[in-house]
Amino acid sequence: MAAHFGRRLRKGAATTAVAAAAVAALSASQAPGATIGDPGGRAAPDATSAPGESTDDPGATGNSPYYTDLPPLNSPNPAPSASTDPLTPGASEAGIPATVLDAYKKAEAALRESKPGCNLPWQLLAAIGKVESGQARGGRVDADGTTLSPIIGPQLDGNGFALIRDTDNGEYDGNSAYDNAVGPMQFIPSTWKWAGRDGNGDGRKDPNNIYDAALAAGHYLCRFGWDLSDRADLDKAILSYNPSRDYLNTVLSWLEYYRKGTHEIPDGTGTLPGGRSDDRTTSPSPSSSSAPSSPSAPSTAPGTTPAAPGTSPKPSPSPDKPGGGSSSPGPKPPASSPGTPSTPPGTTQPPTAPPPSRPPTPTDTVDHLENAGTGRLTARAGDAFTERIRARAETDEGKAVAKVRIRFTVLGDTDTTFTGGESVATVVTDSAGVAVAPALRAGEKTGDVTVRATVVGRIVPGLDYRATVTERTADTVVRTGDEALTCTPGGEFAHRVEVRATHDGAPAGKVAATATLITSADDPAVNDEGPYFKDDDGKAVRTLNGLETDADGLLTLPQLHADDTTGTFLLRVTTAGGATLTVELTVAAAGTASPGPTSGS
Repeated sequence: MAAHFGRRLRKGAATTAVAAAAVAALSASQAPGATIGDPGGRAAPDATSAPGESTDDPGATGNSPYYTDLPPLNSPNPAPSASTDPLTPGASEAGIPATVLDAYKKAEAALRESKPGCNLPWQLLAAIGKVESGQARGGRVDADGTTLSPIIGPQLDGNGFALIRDTDNGEYDGNSAYDNAVGPMQFIPSTWKWAGRDGNGDGRKDPNNIYDAALAAGHYLCRFGWDLSDRADLDKAILSYNPSRDYLNTVLSWLEYYRKGTHEIPDGTGTLPGGRSDDRTTSPSPSSSSAPSSPSAPSTAPGTTPAAPGTSPKPSPSPDKPGGGSSSPGPKPPASSPGTPSTPPGTTQPPTAPPPSRPPTPTDTVDHLENAGTGRLTARAGDAFTERIRARAETDEGKAVAKVRIRFTVLGDTDTTFTGGESVATVVTDSAGVAVAPALRAGEKTGDVTVRATVVGRIVPGLDYRATVTERTADTVVRTGDEALTCTPGGEFAHRVEVRATHDGAPAGKVAATATLITSADDPAVNDEGPYFKDDDGKAVRTLNGLETDADGLLTLPQLHADDTTGTFLLRVTTAGGATLTVELTVAAAGTASPGPTSGS
């Protein structure tokens, strides 16, 4: 903490005493249960966690390091005047690069349309962007929002970070041994695979594009039906991004700061943070207070190239090391450390005891997943599946494993999702080892859908479930009016035919239908004379395909016309599901009371 304030004093912040008091007050008001000495920066045992989240969850970023600088103590100016000193604390910190700010606001607007109940503020995206990458390294992006060089965090090899072996074959992070967090919002590849979005409409989902990354972060924060205007849900969402109480407090600080006012600055002119969450687990060089650590160190700053897989970083020279500049070279030290007696001749040193290994977690004991009684999964398009997917985690002996995170993912080209519109849901197994996925809701695309269950944090074969989406159907179709449908030869019918389709008595919306002028009640062949519809070119057609009822089950047919043939004719409407309706049409000369049936009738 002292080093952190030292950096802030060098940047022109207020006195150490005032700053310390402010941070202490912030911690006391917002961070109950925070663990200051936790080297990984993770949540204390009593920290509020998201549903299904646990402290061993890597979150969106794989627990990658983040910038810990806090906002200036003075409130920001909404927009600095021309005479404002650009180095004034508050004015510079409150400025957000133009393209980056635009991406945050566009993401907020998109989520307002797709998930209005989430109430996502763009300032939250700005706060996370500040903490994760310093607003894309001060706005070093091109006109399309893509960073001028990739922003890549350190490899997640378990050395001070989460252990996440490669999941993308180096596609996003260039590392085929371990995963790295990528882009201005620092997504790990396995999360980006399902959370990635195309925010700038170029047909690609690029984690290094601020528009794509901001929209993906918005959807990530809005899953599980969270309402970010509620403080409890807000905390859960931020903790799901990175399960650290310190992270939560830092993001909340910037969120409050940006809510008080911010302004647009040119791309590439944003201020770069200095403090990093892994500073307390490594020994940064003296210059690390103003710049990220060396790319080869385990504290690789977001945006630098990670160390090569399988290599270990070289420690920084000690101040007392010859050549370090702090003392003159002295005599060569003895082979053994001072004060440690040498091993007497003829004796053998006792073997060094290995460090104690950590006890296995429940996840470590999972051998496989089993179907926990899920039956046949079938639903009509647009309906919820009545059956829910259930998976059980078991050891190799078949014993249930509780408190294990199971991830359910909807695969393939489908618009079927879990309730809330997400294609991924993570659930913790109960005391019986069973995780029950949220209810599935069928989309409009029909056919088979695959949902895969996997164990988070352990490589075991996934368990696939097959769900089938059938087309919408109706079991009844009736006319909405009872007026006679009559016309004179060569004219057009005064009334258009409107029908209502229902299924089990409820309106059957978006049901496919056809309308055909048939030969007779016993012969459904298309009649080649009598009434007809017109196509776009004005030509006569007597069969209409591709019709669909509206949300209320209503369908109004196009205008009907008559040729010179008189008589009684039949129009048949058929819906998906087999419901049919036959309507009589009469073509008679003016003044004719009741023409006889045509030969076809």
